[in-house]
Amino acid sequence: MNDNDPLWRLRHALAGIGLALACSVLIAAVAGSLLGDALGGTYAWRAGVYAALLLYVLVGAVVLFVKVAQHETRPLNAGRLARWVFSLWLWPALWWASRGGRPGG
Repeated sequence: MNDNDPLWRLRHALAGIGLALACSVLIAAVAGSLLGDALGGTYAWRAGVYAALLLYVLVGAVVLFVKVAQHETRPLNAGRLARWVFSLWLWPALWWASRGGRPGG
């Protein structure tokens, strides 16, 4: 492949974030069901919690991809995928830490 192609250089990050999103959709479904039942017990609560979790994960995917993609050069394996999934759910803490813990940046 051509090393000058930007998508080829980002292939590890794209694979990591794509698979982490796929795993996170399943995690959000289970968590949305459990939290929705605990909070209200209706379909509307479950669907609302699931939608909120999906939005949270999608925003996290964008933030992580922007912050990490250009530095991700190692091939994807199970451990790195687990790190992507974990980072995807804890992205606010990682984003805050990358800003130096300052509210204004």
